[in-house]
Amino acid sequence: MMNSYVLMTILGCSLVTWIPRIVPFILTKKMDFPEWLLKFLSYLPICILTALLLQSMLTYKEGSFPTLKVLEAVSCIPTLLVAVRTKDLMRTVITGIVTIALLRLIF
Repeated sequence: MMNSYVLMTILGCSLVTWIPRIVPFILTKKMDFPEWLLKFLSYLPICILTALLLQSMLTYKEGSFPTLKVLEAVSCIPTLLVAVRTKDLMRTVITGIVTIALLRLIF
């Protein structure tokens, strides 16, 4: 009884997660969008990544202003330089991981 319940829960959760990620690709595959919409949509990944970056660099406490995590902010400098110079996601990620690891090891 319990095993089938857990299996059905996992399958249901995976279906609910899968539908909103795949269905838009299927529905819009053959559609032509206006140029202004495509230009607007091209900025979304940058906005999302910036929001994720800032969220990881700030500490939030209720009733006070967000504070900056210094190590994470410092590690962003070489990471952003590598990203701008190489425009290679793998090198950027590796640089970020190595930089934060070294900073945490030292400090």
